[in-house]
Amino acid sequence: MFTSKIKTAAAQLGVPVAFARSSAAAMTEMRKTAPTLVILDLDSARIAPLDLVAAMQADPALAAVPTVGFVSHVHTDVIGAARKAGVGDVLARSAFTQQLADILTRGSR
Repeated sequence: MFTSKIKTAAAQLGVPVAFARSSAAAMTEMRKTAPTLVILDLDSARIAPLDLVAAMQADPALAAVPTVGFVSHVHTDVIGAARKAGVGDVLARSAFTQQLADILTRGSR
């Protein structure tokens, strides 16, 4: 559902986006071309977003790439863990949806 929202908003704004199906795939693509922003679904079991953030921080070429994570507001443990792991902005899903256009344009600068 959020992939569709992100794709639609990005297309309307003319902002390129790419999606990864695993942490390994994400790291491979980011090493080819460093992104200006990484958006993380913090509830994703497939990507293991906090492991991905740790891998990014360990890579000098990716350590400074800004990150935004979204998560259900009731998952306070995930919110705390994401902040501790170094996710730049951690937002509830509703706030993420409301701010999506700004987030995408901020990342495209």
